[in-house]
Amino acid sequence: MISLQNVAKTYRMGGEDIFALRGIDLNILDGEFISIAGPSGSGKSTLLNIIGGLDRATEGEVLVNNNHLNALSDREISGYRNQSIGFIFQMFNLEPSLSALQNVALPLLFSGVGKRKRQKIAKDLLVWVGLSDRIKHKPQELSGGQRQRVAIARALINRPQIILADEPTGNLDSATSQYILEILSGINRQLGVTLLLVTHDPEAAGIANRAYKLQDGQLIT
Repeated sequence: MISLQNVAKTYRMGGEDIFALRGIDLNILDGEFISIAGPSGSGKSTLLNIIGGLDRATEGEVLVNNNHLNALSDREISGYRNQSIGFIFQMFNLEPSLSALQNVALPLLFSGVGKRKRQKIAKDLLVWVGLSDRIKHKPQELSGGQRQRVAIARALINRPQIILADEPTGNLDSATSQYILEILSGINRQLGVTLLLVTHDPEAAGIANRAYKLQDGQLIT
């Protein structure tokens, strides 16, 4: 499903090249749960952004579901992200003025789905993540763990084939983090969604079926 061959990412800053990724080779099969652990600045988010179509590799081949990402136009990349990828971020990225239901349903609005249908799907997902009693609450009325569950439900709204989770427990206490990790594991086991988790926490990384480390832009098995 996901194949990276000799992928590199270089940024030009202050007149010099900054190597975020170097020679990344990674193959992920349909339905796998993979984790990549590493410290801040190791290139974890850059790697997720390249797989998710938010950034482009400087060198190498990125193939996802038979899509050669470097060859896609901006419009094609946008469609790829909307149809194939669900993103979960450390900072939740919820709209503060919208309720939990409205936040989850938002991607379907952009996809042209009718109001009644998108609200039904969003409500079902909020029930699935254990937030049936928080549907009308806005983000500021929710705990960090509840906000992340809203974000998880939103990531699932378009039935993506792949979930990319970028430090999803980074702002949570240990008990809440464990609960979020159990939800992610359930998404992989019960829904069959391919899941790639990046984290600085080795314990969080251990929940995956296959774990890697990223150090100085290089992948270590």
